[in-house]
Amino acid sequence: MSKGFLPISKADMEERKIKQLDFVYVIGDAYVDHPSFGHAIVSRVLEANGYTVGIISQPDWKDKNSISILGEPRLGFLVSAGNMDSMVNHYSVSKKRRTTDAYTPGGVMGKRPDNATIVYCNLIRQSFKNKPIIVGGIEASLRRLAHYDYWSNSMKRSILLDSGADLVLYGMGERCIVEMADALNSGLAIKDVTFIEGSAYKTKNREDVYDAIDLPDYQSLLKDKLNYAKSFYIQYQNTDPFVGKRLVEKYNDNLYVVQNTASKPLSSQEMDRVYSLPYMRTYHPSYEALGGIPAIEEVKFSIISNRGCFGGCNFCALTFHQGRIIQVRSHESILSEGNQIVWDKDFKGYIHDVGGPTANFRHTSCEKQLTKGVCPNKQCLFPKPCSNLEIDHKDYLSLLRELRALPNVKKVFIRSGIRFDYLINDQEEEFFEELCEHHVSGQLKVAPEHVADAVLSKMGKPENSVYEKFLHKFKQVNEKLGKKQFVVPYLMSSHPGSTMKEAVKLAEYLRDLGYMPEQVQDFYPTPSTISTCMYYTGVDPRTMEKVYVPTNPHEKAMQRALIQYRNPKNYDLVVEALTLAKRTDLIGFDKKCLIRPKKGEKNYRNDGLKQADKKSNKPAKKKTIRNVHKKKA
Repeated sequence: MSKGFLPISKADMEERKIKQLDFVYVIGDAYVDHPSFGHAIVSRVLEANGYTVGIISQPDWKDKNSISILGEPRLGFLVSAGNMDSMVNHYSVSKKRRTTDAYTPGGVMGKRPDNATIVYCNLIRQSFKNKPIIVGGIEASLRRLAHYDYWSNSMKRSILLDSGADLVLYGMGERCIVEMADALNSGLAIKDVTFIEGSAYKTKNREDVYDAIDLPDYQSLLKDKLNYAKSFYIQYQNTDPFVGKRLVEKYNDNLYVVQNTASKPLSSQEMDRVYSLPYMRTYHPSYEALGGIPAIEEVKFSIISNRGCFGGCNFCALTFHQGRIIQVRSHESILSEGNQIVWDKDFKGYIHDVGGPTANFRHTSCEKQLTKGVCPNKQCLFPKPCSNLEIDHKDYLSLLRELRALPNVKKVFIRSGIRFDYLINDQEEEFFEELCEHHVSGQLKVAPEHVADAVLSKMGKPENSVYEKFLHKFKQVNEKLGKKQFVVPYLMSSHPGSTMKEAVKLAEYLRDLGYMPEQVQDFYPTPSTISTCMYYTGVDPRTMEKVYVPTNPHEKAMQRALIQYRNPKNYDLVVEALTLAKRTDLIGFDKKCLIRPKKGEKNYRNDGLKQADKKSNKPAKKKTIRNVHKKKA
């Protein structure tokens, strides 16, 4: 037995004198007992409430006996694909198989199946026909209702139906997992556990569901994509735990999926309790000989300080998973975790991150949210900051100062993301200055995502002028401090709304910046985001207006190549993209050009000049490549 870890074998159970576990938790990740891993939190919360839990990590899905190694649980099976969606874990946006898996011993790929939640549930059903199965985690949470599946390019049913599970617990599950366990422990049948906030269940009778909104039925979604856009927007408007309504999705006259309202946010005291549980803070020692778990390196010396995000980016699934209401841990809780970190034998003096989905959100966006919820048809920061938005970094600044004062700490970095459009609107400059002085390691990563306002509006991001204002302020502050530090922007290609024109504009911006990103994020249509709905339906579900969507893989490759136009491997794609955009004036030897023509090829720069001269009714000036060189000299 590995002391302190949850049971992973019969021998562990015997040593703990457990004859039968209450729950067996089947997960697609390796077992890591750290609060950055969902399975660790859920298991420890159940344990703290008196339930025994055993872990079956990455079972062999081709062998039904692999699911029985801990015996039959008293109350039920819990199933999660892991910290990542199994399809995102396996495939890049171009649907190419990835080569490594950070959540598997040694980073080996292939230890979990595609659509892991469904496969594991079906495996359980082969041996345990009637035992309750409860699914959760990001994969199940975002598939609780009918959804577009990018990898098969089709509409799919609720994961409840394809998996054979009895219940989905969606979102952050600490509250609903205990309610579910208590209900089963009281003797209730799983079919009668229909009342838990943050859950979705199946029913045969629509009459049994009260105070609910009927979504378009599944057959209508298959017939017309616009029906899915309508359905999705209703879902989007009902994600809030205070003002959201129960939703019903019909599959046939005897089958309905019901989504209950979301779980209420945790208070600071409840968050503190979750993070104070006796985590081992590392992976199970049985993985040591296999090379350990790579994913622990990113979080071992980082601290989660909050949950939720009121930023509301359209390509992000947080609205559907963690919600828009910020939940925070107290300073005492965070400092307690910091005091554990600083005495770790591997600690080098650097706390890598203090944050969450958005690092500098430490309170709700306005006071009314904790009683009246978030506005269903209005965002806090987009397109402009709401007049009710409270912009204040004092609490976060105080927290960072306290962490900097801990023994053995050299630096406290912020890597999980500063929301620059929130920061730039803070009238106080104190946080901005201390951020640059103490919490940036030479480069600050932020996420403007694009520079074309037409694309930014579809992303739910502020106008590019806001980012430019932030850059100017960042430069000013660093000059005042005598530091040479830089902003590294996260950028995205091929998002809905991005034509080749906008893609070229982004490339020109990078040219002027003198920066070429090493990695490019091509828009990835994952379930349950507004952007994915746009990608599938071709309309913005909020307005039902048409949106240009780059769906052709070759076009997406061209847009991606433009961001990395200096890479010689991208040359042909960049030429093709510039030709399609009628911007061959950017192929030549001028400093404004993105690439040069290959030897022996036509002078694209000359063509561009001729086209410009024709438009101005002036005779085209003759310029050869040789003349251009002379002029430069």
